[in-house]
Amino acid sequence: MTHSIELRRRELMLSLAALAIVPGLARAAVTALPGESIYRLDAKLQDQDGRSLALSSMQGTPVLASMFYSSCQMVCPMIFETIHMTLRALPPAQRSAVRVLMVSFDPARDTVAVLKQTAQSRNCDSQWVLARADEGTTRKIAAVLGIQYRRLSDGEYNHSAVINVLDPTGRIVAKTGKLGSTDHVVSAAIAKMSRS
Repeated sequence: MTHSIELRRRELMLSLAALAIVPGLARAAVTALPGESIYRLDAKLQDQDGRSLALSSMQGTPVLASMFYSSCQMVCPMIFETIHMTLRALPPAQRSAVRVLMVSFDPARDTVAVLKQTAQSRNCDSQWVLARADEGTTRKIAAVLGIQYRRLSDGEYNHSAVINVLDPTGRIVAKTGKLGSTDHVVSAAIAKMSRS
């Protein structure tokens, strides 16, 4: 029942997002994507190097996608470490094909400089994109990724810990909430894409 509600919510969000796409080339690229692609969402991001990018610019390779906030002391460091463990467990050819997208819940405090420092302290190389967006876009990205969060009165966040596996077209093909070790569901999904 909960899974069915989540799927319907995601379909609704993607339908609404598709209506907001900019006309022209962006619309042509998006209409070529499958209906359930998160890349249909017209989301503008800013990465840890200050570059502006569209969410859809991640397409073309498998992506591990999650959300975080830099000042988190508990769950978010585990999300980073779990992704590192997952990448290390992959064969080299699969590992080099995967990109990682981490979008901040906290764009007010997670400035470009903070994202850069977080990338460095968490040993994130050029495979990783740590990104921020405006508050509305952040909410939309969380909705399509199936991640819930809310800000607490002390400025910290309550949030779910989900790592999504996106195929090259932006469809969620696997997800895990398992932290602290690799999940065979994630590695199997990446391996399957490498055989396709």
